Amino acid sequence: MRKVRWGRLVPYCLSQVLGAYVASALVYVVYYDAIMEFSGGVLTVYGPNETASIFATYPSEYLTLGRSFLDQVVGTGMLMLCILSLDERRNTPAPSDLIPPIVATIVLGISMSMSANCGAAINPARDLGPRLLTLTAGWGTEVFTCYNYWFWVPLLAPLIGGPLGSLLYLVFIEWQLPDPEPPQNLSTVSTVSDSIKKPATSKTRVTQTTQLLL
Repeated sequence: MRKVRWGRLVPYCLSQVLGAYVASALVYVVYYDAIMEFSGGVLTVYGPNETASIFATYPSEYLTLGRSFLDQVVGTGMLMLCILSLDERRNTPAPSDLIPPIVATIVLGISMSMSANCGAAINPARDLGPRLLTLTAGWGTEVFTCYNYWFWVPLLAPLIGGPLGSLLYLVFIEWQLPDPEPPQNLSTVSTVSDSIKKPATSKTRVTQTTQLLL
């Protein structure tokens, strides 16, 4: 939406992946005993005692590749469609202090309603960071090779869903909003300001001097 410079794209993406990795590592450390108790010490992606899905997203057994891809596209598109309207000045924007909790509520709602199929990653960094943590913490390369190398779906599909959701917002919302009207008293303010800044003429000085003498 032309609000962030392209030079910030790579550092921003890497920061998100690193943040997701560190957050997942913290969860792993805090719940290490519970994870080991539940899994019996065998860290795996498959089976009733799998624990990899605590961190990254994986498809349900019944889901086809095409449907899982569509699921991620729709979820990310819905996310962008919702958050882009929050600071729209022509459409009653949300208070700036409330935008972070509103975005968090939107993400929570999408996660609760669209996570049954494959976890609702809706952000490549949210999936890749935790997946890299499980790769290094004992789950091994299975986190990338399982389900016929499914890991690329939550990486690529959000990159398509995000622009599609943004395009829907532009076409059906932003381009339909009226242009902001100029303030009604703009000309009056300019006239008063100009009169204050205008230097006094000789006639004005004579009049002021006469009034002082009287």
